[in-house]
Amino acid sequence: MSNRPKIFEKWGVSMNKQIPDDSILVRNARLAVKRELEKRKALGLPISEYDPKTEKVYIVYPDGTREEAGGRILRGSYSERCK
Repeated sequence: MSNRPKIFEKWGVSMNKQIPDDSILVRNARLAVKRELEKRKALGLPISEYDPKTEKVYIVYPDGTREEAGGRILRGSYSERCK
């Protein structure tokens, strides 16, 4: 077991370093969503939006019309919601 840290140091990896944060991953995910929305607008495809005040999902078409697509899922287990 005493050889294990030496093996990792040989490859340039230290066991004592902290794990990096996810800021790069979050930034790239937000950029991907932004690009996808721009692409859909350029192609004239509908985009879905969520309104946190009404807790409803809308489909927004290129001509500006909004159609309600659904709402948020109620809390609780599935069997409780089906009653």
